[in-house]
Amino acid sequence: MPKNDLMLLDCTLRDGGYVNDWKWGFQRARDIVYALTRAAVDVVEVGFLRDVEFYNPDTTVCNTIEELNGLLPQKTGKTMYSAMAMRSNYNISKLSQYSGQGIEMIRVTAHDYDIEDGMAFAREVKKKGYKLSINPINIMGYSDEKIINIIKMVNQIHPYQFSIVDTFGSMKRRDLDRIVSLVDNNLDKDIRIALHLHENMSLSCCLVQNFIDKHLKRPVAVDGSLMGMGRIPGNLPIELVADYLNDYADKTYDIDYMMDAIQDYIAPIKGESKWGYTPAYFLSAKFNLHRNYAEHYLSKGDLTNRDINHILARFERSKATAFDAIYADSLYADYMDHRIDDNEDRERLKKELDKKIILIIAPGATLSLYKEKIISYIEKEHPVVISVNFIPENYPINFCFFSNNKRYDKIESRKDCQIIATSNLPKQMADYYIDYNSLSGAFDQGCNSLIMLIKLLKDMHIGKISAAGADGYKEDSINYYNTSIRSYTKHDNKFNLAVADAIKNLNVTLEFVTPSAYDRNKGES
Repeated sequence: MPKNDLMLLDCTLRDGGYVNDWKWGFQRARDIVYALTRAAVDVVEVGFLRDVEFYNPDTTVCNTIEELNGLLPQKTGKTMYSAMAMRSNYNISKLSQYSGQGIEMIRVTAHDYDIEDGMAFAREVKKKGYKLSINPINIMGYSDEKIINIIKMVNQIHPYQFSIVDTFGSMKRRDLDRIVSLVDNNLDKDIRIALHLHENMSLSCCLVQNFIDKHLKRPVAVDGSLMGMGRIPGNLPIELVADYLNDYADKTYDIDYMMDAIQDYIAPIKGESKWGYTPAYFLSAKFNLHRNYAEHYLSKGDLTNRDINHILARFERSKATAFDAIYADSLYADYMDHRIDDNEDRERLKKELDKKIILIIAPGATLSLYKEKIISYIEKEHPVVISVNFIPENYPINFCFFSNNKRYDKIESRKDCQIIATSNLPKQMADYYIDYNSLSGAFDQGCNSLIMLIKLLKDMHIGKISAAGADGYKEDSINYYNTSIRSYTKHDNKFNLAVADAIKNLNVTLEFVTPSAYDRNKGES
């Protein structure tokens, strides 16, 4: 990449408009465009192209390119201007042919469920002579294979730019490394790669520096907005990345004009509507869910951030991208129904387990293969044995932990063990009844019974925990000790790694008596 072939794009008037419903006032919007132009920002996005009832000069959402062009200064310097259009809410026939002046680039966005229609829409934009940027929504929601398929479609269209958009703010550094590598290795080399970040985890500034410092051998771009203004929790603050580029990429952005625009136009708005890091939006990002879910639960008024964490952990992936209020309310009602005061039961259980070695028996196939080793371990260590979601016939069990209703319903004989059940299950058979919600947020791919039990033991400050039969998952192999136990969800090694990470994040030392894909030390499967 030539040393300075890196563009900075400001999206304050477009993305920042989510805060004030795009009601900037015509003169204020013009002043912001003028300040950004004088600051030598490479691209200024002046608003949305949308199907609206009538033209309102005081908003930055318009039907035609000509209406948005009215915001541009006479002296544009080297600044390019852009607008954004979404296939699902803009009639492409309203977009006139590019005249050679005014807004030069159109950024096209589409959801995962209408990505092919979005590509067709993008082709029409390019035909009209504009520089085209293709910005698929929520790239973190795509598998590597789907990202590569999108890139193949993009290469056929051959736009000016392709943007990596972290819509839900869930990207971490390793995600960035993986996705940038995928895109860079498969996208035609003369197509610019752009990056658009959100501030759910307060990582945007770190991530953009990492992206810039990769020094890709192609043109690149980064998005930001003044003071990070944008739909709560906000965007990458453009003034911070501009300063970084001045220091390390030989850029010459005039930060003074940005500071003036912030003081005059942006800071007063933030005083009324605060964007920025908020824990609930971090949680929506953690589970890669639409940020409206966090907002929806915050509005309930009776949920703590801990509660929101546990509810979001239960979401089906099919509900992640498009906000579904009915579904969200059903999970909320279910959560509230199962929230209990379990202090007494926890205290009784803690007395039983205090200062004891715990052996967790999970239903993996190694229970048969390593039976002698497990029995030898039990005879030597004399642990309290707790099975998970089943009662094995050939092992001495003290307790059985249940959080899965399908497995709970199949209890035929309790042998001599006591039942620990979570509050989403019927209470009748339980000797100890534990609040489900207090255990459900420790795993970011839903609720996992092994992780829930480990969390319960950690909460009780149990010292030594070991596990047998916690094998992990292999495709095309027998995963269970008892063939009557079935998993209705297909898992792969990514799931194994996620479980291993969850165990590590709980900060407990777990000794594996049998080989396990969750064992990061041995890496056995």
